[in-house]
Amino acid sequence: MALLEAIGEAGSITAAAKRIGLSYKAAWDAVDAMNNLAGEPLVLRSTGGQRGGGAQLTARAVELLQVYQALNAEHQRFLAALAQAGRDPTHHLKLIQQMMIQTSARNKLAATVSRVVQGAVNDEVVLDLGAGQEITAIITRESARNLGLAPGKQALAFIKASSVMVGLPDSDGARLKLSARNQLPGHVSEVVAGAVNCEVRIELPQERSLAAIITMESAKALKLKKGTAVLAVFKASSVLLGVMD
Repeated sequence: MALLEAIGEAGSITAAAKRIGLSYKAAWDAVDAMNNLAGEPLVLRSTGGQRGGGAQLTARAVELLQVYQALNAEHQRFLAALAQAGRDPTHHLKLIQQMMIQTSARNKLAATVSRVVQGAVNDEVVLDLGAGQEITAIITRESARNLGLAPGKQALAFIKASSVMVGLPDSDGARLKLSARNQLPGHVSEVVAGAVNCEVRIELPQERSLAAIITMESAKALKLKKGTAVLAVFKASSVLLGVMD
């Protein structure tokens, strides 16, 4: 919404990006995403000309901004009223937002960024799940910057069930010797059998859970059943990250 408003005022995506502190590429990607979500253009772009091209909002975008501004004003009044009553709803509102997100990824975990290790192209983002458990995600450096990832930032981790492998820990519960960075210990809560594949639901500490899709043959070879101690294994590159602002 801030980008749309800035484009409407500046008449340029580049100028709007600078105004709100976005990179040139992030702003153009955001415009493409908004146009795709709307199913029609919200921003019309032109190239060439005396001004070297520009951008303008469509009627739909102007109406969208007006609705957002009205909703935001009501939202701020609502929060102010709660604050006067001595109630802080921030923590609960974040949870409601997280619960409303719908994705095709079966596994969604709320976490806190504990550290970010920067690389030339990709960044390594380590997330704290609580109860002494961490997971690692590898995303592009630009994505980490656009998401504002830094220690203490709240984030959501998404992992497809087909990306989760199931392993049996050693007798002492040690991690497996694999290149996969993420190995979360837990136990099988349910095995839902299918004709070829099955869904293995793994219970983690703090009442969290992960779903894994593996072949029936693998489930039988591992002798998986309710209560079996397992490791949920997935690569750092299989973890997608999102934030709620």
